[in-house]
Amino acid sequence: MYSKAIIIFLLCAGLLGGCSGWNPADGKTPGKSNYQKTPDGYYRVRRGDTLHAIAFSFGLDWKNIAGWNGISAPYTIYPDQEIRLSAPSGYSRQTTKNSSTATVVKAAPSSSSTSKTVDYKPETKSGPAPKTSPAPAPVPVAKSVDPGQWLWPVEGRIISNFKPNDPARKGIDIGGKEGQPVIASASGEVVYSGSGLIGYGELIIIKHSEQLLSAYAHNSKRLVSEGQKVTGGDRIADMGKNDRNQAMLHFEIRLNGTPKNPLNYLPKR
Repeated sequence: MYSKAIIIFLLCAGLLGGCSGWNPADGKTPGKSNYQKTPDGYYRVRRGDTLHAIAFSFGLDWKNIAGWNGISAPYTIYPDQEIRLSAPSGYSRQTTKNSSTATVVKAAPSSSSTSKTVDYKPETKSGPAPKTSPAPAPVPVAKSVDPGQWLWPVEGRIISNFKPNDPARKGIDIGGKEGQPVIASASGEVVYSGSGLIGYGELIIIKHSEQLLSAYAHNSKRLVSEGQKVTGGDRIADMGKNDRNQAMLHFEIRLNGTPKNPLNYLPKR
């Protein structure tokens, strides 16, 4: 009888564990982004990632990540490529009025390559410089978006305010009704449209300038795709619900990768 009771207890424990909804073996932590560093501090690119989404997830400036890895316009990355998330030893960034250059180079990646971009030495060549094709034209985005030029992304009352140094409150939450229009707060280019960042649901990130990004999370439907140009006021999504089944929009503004209080940019109500 005693042995049978132990067996029943173990079976029940196993069933409860199987219903927990999270398996430690899958490498994911509940409630956190599934953008995880490798043990040596890199990030391995997955299909559907963008440089801006990676930077957004880790709270970094996308320009820094590009410089640290020698990634230039149009900032293409590849599945299985390993991205450095901190400056390499001896790294320096020289910024001029019209362009930015970094004293790093990287090997040309391929879709099957898994090698790290760790050969961070200036490239030197003897003889005359080879002819190169003209660099692609930069994406036309607004040079700046000043406070007061932004639009509220959705109609509704604020249900959660921005709080500095609180990872759970990097923006504001605006309540409303599921399906109501979500608009671009300012003109720019869509640099991410997907659901790869756990905790953000269906997410859209818009690049307004080299420094400014805005993010729109928990949409029920995304109406724009990556690379698409939008104008302030354009409908980009329909409002969805958060994980508490509450209709709302989570809205963030980031300056050089750092979350800023959106109320300092949006017009006063």
